[in-house]
Amino acid sequence: MTNEKRLKQAATALKKSMGIKQAEALNLVARQYGFDSWTQLKKELDNGAILEKKTPDASLSFVEAGDVPMDEEDYDVLDQERAKDLDPAVKLRVEQNRKTLVAAGIEFSVFEPTKTGFRKSILDATQPVRIHFELCKFHFYSNQQQGPDYKVIKTAWFITPTQKIKSKVSLYRPVTKLGDPRMWFSGLSEMAEPGDQVAIVIHEDAANLINLSKLDLTSFISAGSNQISAFFGIYQSSMASVSDELLARLRQLAKQPFPSERAGSTGLGYTLEKLLGITANSSKLPDYKGIELKAGRGNLTRTTLFAQVSDWKISPCKSSAEILDTYGYQREGHFKLYCTISALKPNPQGLSFYYDPKTDELHELHNNNTTVAIWPGSVLRQRLMEKHAETFWVDAESTLVNGVEHFQLKSVTHTRAPIVSQLIPLITSGAITMDHLIKRNEETNKVTEKGPLFKIHKRDLELLFPKPVKYKLI
Repeated sequence: MTNEKRLKQAATALKKSMGIKQAEALNLVARQYGFDSWTQLKKELDNGAILEKKTPDASLSFVEAGDVPMDEEDYDVLDQERAKDLDPAVKLRVEQNRKTLVAAGIEFSVFEPTKTGFRKSILDATQPVRIHFELCKFHFYSNQQQGPDYKVIKTAWFITPTQKIKSKVSLYRPVTKLGDPRMWFSGLSEMAEPGDQVAIVIHEDAANLINLSKLDLTSFISAGSNQISAFFGIYQSSMASVSDELLARLRQLAKQPFPSERAGSTGLGYTLEKLLGITANSSKLPDYKGIELKAGRGNLTRTTLFAQVSDWKISPCKSSAEILDTYGYQREGHFKLYCTISALKPNPQGLSFYYDPKTDELHELHNNNTTVAIWPGSVLRQRLMEKHAETFWVDAESTLVNGVEHFQLKSVTHTRAPIVSQLIPLITSGAITMDHLIKRNEETNKVTEKGPLFKIHKRDLELLFPKPVKYKLI
């Protein structure tokens, strides 16, 4: 026997664990009670019917992390386990710790163990975790076959302020209909409890776990002489060799002014590249062993991360013009669609984002049910990496010596690539939005799209970009 409240709790648990929409979760719950849809089930409830749970069909075998479907008590537990998320102090600590990891240039993903997971020694390898593993070449679930014979065991470490505890992580896909990716860290209960937010950092082909819910990373890093600060130091030193080399060469060039070898606004960049042995070409690759070199001045404003159209081959709308015709409006003598898309709620045009973790696709929806356009997650991450490579921003003073422009290098600001694994989580949280800028020329009937522009508010930059580091050259 059950009631509507408990059924909706079960659906909410399904929505969170599977990354699906609430409507889909409600329909799955309805099928467990022998109904084709939630609408049918709800009608019976409203008529006073007493419902009895049926045996779930094979299509629901992926509901639980293992091979045994959960009962209603398990769903209630899942909701209770997430109560810690409502604690403002914990939420603030986790957010600050995530900023600290990003500021340090550390690639990471986060998982949340549950009571059910601890009891059965099973964790879902969520899409952000799987993407992180692939970015770091740690493990590729997409290439892994199902079953215990194909389980992969790798080294793991639990990083606490006082200890670095060796463990192991099991990476596998169970023999179920879908073989949803799973993982488990031996001895996880030694450093975490249900509801904690635990970061995974891949270093030297091992998974390093840090509990973001319990630790203040900034204070331990500042204090030094502990395992947290030691791990950060080792991680960062392994990433710094090329940037140290370029910084040393710039400091050498800054010892005295040098003449420009080209007149005009491009003189500084051209001359600097020539002195560093960088051949001028039209390649989009970074200038110096993977580091982009920019010479000039400028202040950061509200950040446009990148522009990227959807994949028209898999999108219902096959062009910006079709999106405009369907969802645009007449204003100021023009037919246009100028609006911001967020994952938090539909905009006045009814457009919003939904991320499908099973396909790794970002969907633009109309009224939460009609797909407008689709972006593969891999394409968005690639664009982010291309647009924001590691960069040295060089500041120089210009003076004239005997009629020839000379440059004196003064400082360099070092920015590193964004933490790519955080792109999709920031979109789903609403921190990253997208702007449509589509307009039809009334005279020529030509449609132009200045976007779609994926943007992040300046207050959230620390959740994606490591903090710039400024070095004086003289």
